[in-house]
Amino acid sequence: MQFEFSEEEQMIRETASQFAENQLKPNAQKLDEGDHELYLAQIKELAELGFMGMTVKEQYGGIGGSTVAFSLAVTEIARGCASTATATSVTNMVAEVIQAVGSEEQKNHYLPKFCNGEFLAGAFCLTEPSAGSDPSAMRTTAVADGDNFVLNGSKIYITSAKFAGVFVVWAVTDPSAPRGKGISCFLIDADTPGMTIAKPEDKMGQRASSTCEVSFNDCVIPKSALMGELNKGFKIAIGELAGGRIGIGSLALGIGLEAMDYASDYIKERKQFGQELSKFQGLQFMVSDRYTELEAARLLLMQAAYNKDQGLPFGTSASMAKLFASEKANDACYTALQCLGGAGYIKEYPVERFVRDVRLTAIYEGTSEIQRVIIARDKLLS
Repeated sequence: MQFEFSEEEQMIRETASQFAENQLKPNAQKLDEGDHELYLAQIKELAELGFMGMTVKEQYGGIGGSTVAFSLAVTEIARGCASTATATSVTNMVAEVIQAVGSEEQKNHYLPKFCNGEFLAGAFCLTEPSAGSDPSAMRTTAVADGDNFVLNGSKIYITSAKFAGVFVVWAVTDPSAPRGKGISCFLIDADTPGMTIAKPEDKMGQRASSTCEVSFNDCVIPKSALMGELNKGFKIAIGELAGGRIGIGSLALGIGLEAMDYASDYIKERKQFGQELSKFQGLQFMVSDRYTELEAARLLLMQAAYNKDQGLPFGTSASMAKLFASEKANDACYTALQCLGGAGYIKEYPVERFVRDVRLTAIYEGTSEIQRVIIARDKLLS
């Protein structure tokens, strides 16, 4: 097995690392406290650097990077700011689904806008109030009307909705079909009449990331907005969620590594009972376990990304990677907080933010419980 990264993958990783170190880390607290203008400015810089369309082919303005490069970049960006990494991961997922199933006209129209910074982000509209872990239960409808479709319904927890340039939206187009069989996928521009974006949710963590409800009230879109085949959009969503799990697992890994690095530096300086905390075996064992688990998470992510790049089945490996990385990153952040003691609970130190930010990684893009269902289905029921 090849464990070395290509020159391009190393360059992408180093660029992301430098951006995180120089731009994101110094401002992460400001973003968490609500500096929306700064957040958008940094998102725009990332877009102009090509990080919002990392796997987009060169013919559409992208760099044609690998999934491995995407995973490496998201991990580094997350070390600087989890909210920014979330926007990066989801936008790349949107660009990828357009590249995979969009028409040539759709690809030529939308993909360059992700790569040149015209679009700060893309939005992935799947979850509904009554359709979360079971998206086949969605109720948003798209009814054919001449040369158009008319959408009605709502989506919730939509990342980057406030500033996305285009929305990938799933809706029921054949209500008589079995669940999951009559769903289609559409591309809807941000300024489309009849689409309303609510105020951002007041979240526990990843507070800079705009998470909103998106509603459709007699929203008229042309039939050319259909992406892929009519009534066959649910398969698109399931496939893209598998790829998105590599992104969220990579994001979790970045937060966990940053938390452990910060805690390690802290206990090397902090003294109790006449010596540095790092010399106490109890803390040494805690730190050793967390770094070992995060390294295992990294290898699982690399395996899933490699499988995807090689055109091999990767759904189960992506679920394994996302499950393990998100759970162990949560453990790492709580260990880091424990290493800091009372200081870890104070906003002056970034660890309390890491704890709040990492919690979501075990929930979105499929909860840890859903990942276990997917893995069990493959290992026990297939």
